[in-house]
Amino acid sequence: MVELGKFERKEFKSSSLQDGHTKMEETPTHLNSFLKKEGLTFHRKRKWELDSYPIMLWWSPLTGESGRLGQCGADACFFTINRTYLRHHMTKAFLFYGTDFNIDSLPLPRKAHHDWALFHEESPKNNYKLFHKPVITLFNYTATFSRHSHLPLTTQYLESIEVLKSLRYLVPLQSKNKLRKRLAPLVYVQSDCDPPSDRDSYVRELMAYIEVDSYGECLRNKDLPQQLKNPASMDADGFYRIVAQYKFILAFENAVCDDYITEKFWRPLKLGVVPVYYGSPSITDWLPSNKSAILVSEFSHPRELASYIRRLDSDDRLYEAYVEWKLKGEISNQRLLTALRERKWGVQDVNQDNYIDAFECMVCTKVWDNIRLQEKGLPPKRWKAEDTHLSCPKPTVFAFSPLRAPPLRSLREMWISSFEQSKKEAQALRWLVDRNQNFSSQEFWGLVFKD
Repeated sequence: MVELGKFERKEFKSSSLQDGHTKMEETPTHLNSFLKKEGLTFHRKRKWELDSYPIMLWWSPLTGESGRLGQCGADACFFTINRTYLRHHMTKAFLFYGTDFNIDSLPLPRKAHHDWALFHEESPKNNYKLFHKPVITLFNYTATFSRHSHLPLTTQYLESIEVLKSLRYLVPLQSKNKLRKRLAPLVYVQSDCDPPSDRDSYVRELMAYIEVDSYGECLRNKDLPQQLKNPASMDADGFYRIVAQYKFILAFENAVCDDYITEKFWRPLKLGVVPVYYGSPSITDWLPSNKSAILVSEFSHPRELASYIRRLDSDDRLYEAYVEWKLKGEISNQRLLTALRERKWGVQDVNQDNYIDAFECMVCTKVWDNIRLQEKGLPPKRWKAEDTHLSCPKPTVFAFSPLRAPPLRSLREMWISSFEQSKKEAQALRWLVDRNQNFSSQEFWGLVFKD
C-alpha cells in the first residue's frame, strides 16, 4: 500500500519534469539554491557546547546538514539532520518538510517540550493528508503558501515589485499584432498532465473555440526549440522571449487552493503577457492592479472565455487596459506591496535570508522565547497550527461535451479518491500520534481501512 497523496513522487521519481519544476527524488531542485547557509560549522571538539544551545532536528533531511550552529538575531540554535539527537535533552524542535512527511518514521513518543514545525510550500498533491485538520494541527509552527500560516510563503515565486514593473521582456502590442499571423492568441505550457485542478480538460474544451499554441507534454501541438525542451529551461531567457510574444497565456495551477499561487501567475506578469488564470480563489487579493489578469472563474463556460479573448484580441484599446499598469509601472494593490515589504525573506536575493533560513530562525526564536519564560519561572507559550494554515477543497473535474471529452483517465480519477482516502489517513495518523507510541504501518493501514 502507498499513501495516495504521494502518487506523484512514487510514480515519477525518475522523471525530471513535474509541473514546470525540475524534481529530484530527494530534494526539489527549486530548493537547492536555498540550502547553502552561512553559520558556524560544528566540530567534534565543541560537542560540549550543545548543552548551551537548543537543537533543531530536521526529521525530513531537507538541508542535508549534519550539524550547524546557526545565528538567528541574538539567538543561536544547533541545526542538524542527525537523528541520534532524538533523545538529547537539548532537542527542542523537529522540523518537517511536508512532501517527505510520512507515517514510516515519526519522533515518538513526543515529549511535552518537543515542538513540531512544518515547512510545506508545494501543491497538496504532494501529500494530501497534511491538508486536513487532524494532521495540520499536530504542528506548532508552519511555513506554507497560506497567508494564515506563521510564516506565509504566498509570494514565494515573486522576486520583487521591480520585476513586475520591468519592461525588459515586453513586446510592444504592434509587434504582437504582427506576430499573430503565425502565433495563436493564447499559449499553454504544461508537462504535468491531468493534475487535481483538471486544467487539461478545460484547455481541451477551450481549444474547440479558440486557437491555442500548446507547448510541453500536455495537449502539445507546437514544439519548443530543442535547447528549451528541458523543463529546467522554463526560466531561461530564450523561453521568456518566446512566451513574451503572445498576448495571453493560460496560467492554470495544478491545484485549487486559497493563496496557492505559483510562477504560472507571476511569470506572464513579469513578461508583459496577460494571464488567463485558474487556481487560487483568493487571487484577486494578489493582483498587481484590478485589471491585470483574466479570471477563468468569471466565465460560465470555455466558449464564453474564448469569446471574450477574441474580443480583446481584435480591440487594441480593450487589450491595453490589461497591461496599462505595467506600462505605467503602477502597482495599486496595497496588500501585495505590504506583503513584499514585510516578508522576512527574499527570493533569489543574496542580500536577504531565504525562506528556509527564515523558517529555521522563526522556530529557533520561539524556542528561545519559551526558554527565557521558563528561566523566569513562567509557563511556556504554546503555539499551534490551525486548519487555515493548510487547507484545500476536494478536487473536482470539469464536465463538458461528451463528444470532445476523452474517457476519464486513471490519473484524473485518482485525485478525488486520493483526497477521500487522505481524510481517513489524517484521522488514523492523529489517533496514533495522540496515543504517543511508536506504531507500525500495519497498525496505520488497519485504522485507515477499518470498517
